[in-house]
Amino acid sequence: MQKIASLLVIFGLLSIVTGFFNHVPRILIWIYKWGEGPAWGIKIGLIVLGSILFVLSGKTQKS
Repeated sequence: MQKIASLLVIFGLLSIVTGFFNHVPRILIWIYKWGEGPAWGIKIGLIVLGSILFVLSGKTQKS
Protein backbone atom coordinates (compact mmCIF):
# COMPACT_ATOMS: atom_id res chain seq x y z
CA MET A 1 0.00 0.00 0.00
CA GLN A 2 2.91 2.32 0.66
CA LYS A 3 4.08 1.93 -2.94
CA ILE A 4 0.70 3.07 -4.26
CA ALA A 5 0.67 5.97 -1.81
CA SER A 6 4.18 6.97 -2.87
CA LEU A 7 3.18 6.88 -6.53
CA LEU A 8 0.20 9.14 -5.87
CA VAL A 9 2.39 11.69 -4.09
CA ILE A 10 5.08 11.50 -6.77
CA PHE A 11 2.56 11.99 -9.60
CA GLY A 12 0.97 14.92 -7.78
CA LEU A 13 4.27 16.65 -7.13
CA LEU A 14 5.59 15.85 -10.60
CA SER A 15 2.54 17.32 -12.25
CA ILE A 16 2.80 20.51 -10.19
CA VAL A 17 6.51 20.98 -10.85
CA THR A 18 6.32 20.16 -14.56
CA GLY A 19 3.25 22.37 -14.90
CA PHE A 20 5.44 25.39 -14.29
CA PHE A 21 7.45 24.39 -17.38
CA ASN A 22 4.29 23.92 -19.51
CA HIS A 23 4.63 20.15 -19.53
CA VAL A 24 2.18 17.63 -18.11
CA PRO A 25 2.75 13.90 -17.53
CA ARG A 26 0.76 11.88 -20.09
CA ILE A 27 -1.10 9.96 -17.43
CA LEU A 28 -2.53 13.20 -15.99
CA ILE A 29 -3.34 15.10 -19.20
CA TRP A 30 -7.06 14.30 -18.84
CA ILE A 31 -7.44 16.50 -15.75
CA TYR A 32 -7.01 19.66 -17.83
CA LYS A 33 -10.21 18.98 -19.79
CA TRP A 34 -12.17 20.48 -16.88
CA GLY A 35 -10.03 23.61 -16.60
CA GLU A 36 -7.18 24.91 -14.51
CA GLY A 37 -8.98 25.07 -11.15
CA PRO A 38 -10.18 21.48 -11.05
CA ALA A 39 -6.77 20.33 -12.34
CA TRP A 40 -5.09 21.99 -9.35
CA GLY A 41 -7.66 20.39 -7.05
CA ILE A 42 -6.94 16.94 -8.46
CA LYS A 43 -3.17 17.42 -8.20
CA ILE A 44 -3.40 18.58 -4.60
CA GLY A 45 -5.88 15.78 -3.90
CA LEU A 46 -3.38 13.22 -5.19
CA ILE A 47 -0.75 14.51 -2.80
CA VAL A 48 -3.12 14.60 0.19
CA LEU A 49 -4.61 11.18 -0.52
CA GLY A 50 -1.18 9.64 -1.07
CA SER A 51 0.11 11.15 2.18
CA ILE A 52 -2.87 9.88 4.14
CA LEU A 53 -2.54 6.38 2.67
CA PHE A 54 1.18 6.36 3.39
CA VAL A 55 0.68 7.31 7.03
CA LEU A 56 -2.16 4.87 7.56
CA SER A 57 -0.37 1.96 5.90
CA GLY A 58 2.71 2.62 8.01
CA LYS A 59 0.68 2.36 11.21
CA THR A 60 -0.99 -0.90 10.22
CA GLN A 61 2.27 -2.61 9.27
CA LYS A 62 3.82 -1.91 12.68
CA SER A 63 1.01 -3.71 14.50
